[in-house]
Amino acid sequence: MEDQTIQITQSHSKKQKPNSEQLEFGRIFTDHMFIMDYTVEKGWYDPRIVPYQPITLDPAAMIFHYGQTVFEGLKAYKTKENKVLLFRPEMNMARLNLSNERLCIPRIDEDFVLKALIKLIEMEKDWIPTAEGTSLYIRPFIISTEPYLGVAASTSYKLMIILSPVGSYYKEGIHPVKIFVEREYVRAVAGGTGKAKTAGNYASSLKAQEVSEKQGYSQVLWLDGIEKRYIEEVGSMNIFFKINGEVVTPELNGSILAGVTRDSVISLLKYWGIPVSERKISIDEIYDSYKNGSLEEIFGTGTAAVISPVGELNWEGEKMDINNGETGPLSQKLYNTLTNLQNGTEPDPFDWTLEVK
Repeated sequence: MEDQTIQITQSHSKKQKPNSEQLEFGRIFTDHMFIMDYTVEKGWYDPRIVPYQPITLDPAAMIFHYGQTVFEGLKAYKTKENKVLLFRPEMNMARLNLSNERLCIPRIDEDFVLKALIKLIEMEKDWIPTAEGTSLYIRPFIISTEPYLGVAASTSYKLMIILSPVGSYYKEGIHPVKIFVEREYVRAVAGGTGKAKTAGNYASSLKAQEVSEKQGYSQVLWLDGIEKRYIEEVGSMNIFFKINGEVVTPELNGSILAGVTRDSVISLLKYWGIPVSERKISIDEIYDSYKNGSLEEIFGTGTAAVISPVGELNWEGEKMDINNGETGPLSQKLYNTLTNLQNGTEPDPFDWTLEVK
């Protein structure tokens, strides 16, 4: 795979670039995309960068019927010196293969796909917005393409990478969001696909999200699928609680996605000497800590929002007002540090950023 040449077809009809001050999340796409195909006989082959365009699939393509697909999400940032930086992209490539394994999709060559991603960004770097809080969102994904209605792993696949200049994921930005604790629906269970980044996990979350939004909440807090007692994730993010000076986050248990931002936050907290632990956390424990005044902050972590402070938690009608509905000092510090590292405005002691030459 390393020896394959990436064929490039330039677009002759360039799009008008958007106003970076008015960007939404995931509505606009750049001029080019990366595609690579797989068959059992050839393996991964024909890597190419082509003009952004619709794709054609057989109506019997297995992705439509059995949902065999995985994806990733990462970002490119432009510094004040006009350098282009990626943030820990090797973790996304590694996680894509973990998802592939769970969904019976052939492994990718992580180094080669990262090389292709970098080449695509080099071509599209003028699309990277520079307004505060903006970035170029990168979406690699794989779909099953074999036209077959039998329930089995596909024998052919298509890997694509598309790019989208984005603003803040939440309209609230770094301001606290209101979260509804979900008790009826569940996101995933251990042994299922919760630890993989696959479309079905997100499709199954939509109903609870719809219900919570009608009640004025931005996201739902997921509890475990067995006892509906232990905290798992918030929306599409990992979740952290600061209780009596210690930061606690649910341990990875087979149903929780291992977030890149989650890992980065844990590393930063340890670097700063702030106590942090990964363990089972019940919603009862959170409520008790709220009642006794030891619950200091709650925040979600993820590529899209980076840090999303929680200002209110609603559990069975009990509204917990977190830090007076304001962004806590630790949430703000984490957000500032991570975005500064991503944008190259402060030293990177972890060597997390990769410059796109």
